Amino acid sequence: MTGHARTTPKDDQSISPRGRRRRGRPRRRIGRWIALAAAVLVLGAAAAGGWAYTHLNGNIKGADVGDALGDNRPEAAKGGQNILVIGSDSRKGLGDTYGKNLTTMQSDTLMLLHTGGNGKWATVVSFPRDSWVQIPACDRGNGTRSSTHHFKINEAFAIGGSTGDTAKAAACTIKTVEANTHVRIDHFMIVDFRGFTGMVDALGGVEVCPEQPIHDKKAHLDLKAGCQLVRDDKALGYVRARYSVGDGSDIGRIGRQQEFMQSLATRARSKLYNPGALYGFLNSATKSLTTDPALAGIKPLYSLAGSVKGIPTSRIAFLTVPNYPRERDVPTDKANVTWQYPAAQRLFTALTQDHETTQADLKKATAQLPPAAYTINITVLNGTGTPGAAQTTADRLTALGYRIIATGNAPARVENSTLTYPQGLAEQARALAARLPGLTPARSDQAAPGTLTLTVGPDLSGPQG
Repeated sequence: MTGHARTTPKDDQSISPRGRRRRGRPRRRIGRWIALAAAVLVLGAAAAGGWAYTHLNGNIKGADVGDALGDNRPEAAKGGQNILVIGSDSRKGLGDTYGKNLTTMQSDTLMLLHTGGNGKWATVVSFPRDSWVQIPACDRGNGTRSSTHHFKINEAFAIGGSTGDTAKAAACTIKTVEANTHVRIDHFMIVDFRGFTGMVDALGGVEVCPEQPIHDKKAHLDLKAGCQLVRDDKALGYVRARYSVGDGSDIGRIGRQQEFMQSLATRARSKLYNPGALYGFLNSATKSLTTDPALAGIKPLYSLAGSVKGIPTSRIAFLTVPNYPRERDVPTDKANVTWQYPAAQRLFTALTQDHETTQADLKKATAQLPPAAYTINITVLNGTGTPGAAQTTADRLTALGYRIIATGNAPARVENSTLTYPQGLAEQARALAARLPGLTPARSDQAAPGTLTLTVGPDLSGPQG
């Protein structure tokens, strides 16, 4: 990675799940920015006085999404709470510098904050915007409903927000995250693109320290190497730059955004005794914020900050959903990433069970990539007695890159799904089973050579991803 905050260590390196070596990020320090930003918001608002407090509190918008989520949702976590943080790409009020051709609301950043262990630790999971996932059917806001399909995860926000309805945009995003992770979302926060430059400019800029010059036409960015204050379009371009920085991936941009937010929060704290700068920052921050009704106010945000600010930095982990280029599974797709199972599912299960996951845990779980999906042949049989069940599952597997050799009916109905494999295909069977939670593959001497046989029972909810 070619950009970093001043505090970035020089000697820490790590291997990403995609196999490229990149300079380590200040993970143990950037964990503070969420709590710090919220604390600055609250303390500054309180210091500003009664009128200002009331004004800033009123800036925060609440959006009720309860009815749009339906009843078919994951069970609540065994402990802690899950807050989905959405960075909205709405360009209203920014002129034509960015996104002038956009016709819908967009989501640029997607993170899940889990506070767990009775306040002893926290995990922040970033979802690459290029994640290829299943988008469930969602209300568009104009009386129509989208159909279930596969696409980039950030499309969910655009579908729900196609008519400018923030609540519908949030609801479709929450449904998509829950459908693909089986993690129940308790609260959400949307930070609008419009407020970003206002926050930065009110503070007189934020320091960034790129190691090499950055020239990115798409982000409208030209920066020299070395530490410098950025504001206005340069600040926006820095957190949006992708193709000309580091390895050009969205994974690298996620790390750079996390670092920038740490620098922003630190800068805001330094302005606590500058009323003009602080009020401008708080006014822009609160104007850009939309939450569920339970979080829509200074006091509930302070309560959230209180649940995080006492956690040691060593117990706040910033993680990215394990992933690899989807090109491995679908050679024609050179633009998206696939979540790596079973490592991704282990991470999601840990969140629902309120178990802590560290960087070391994730590195160990992603040490070995599964066989490429397009190399795995599958026969899908319908054991449910319901017409079309095998074909529905086969279509979803095809969308994930697997090769469907045949579909048909099982000799008899089954209560539980099964996955059998012939000698020599144990690894391939385990790879497929990782996408079918609860299914344990079994070797069978009667299995067709070179082919896995999946018999669909009524217990199978469908493959993940």
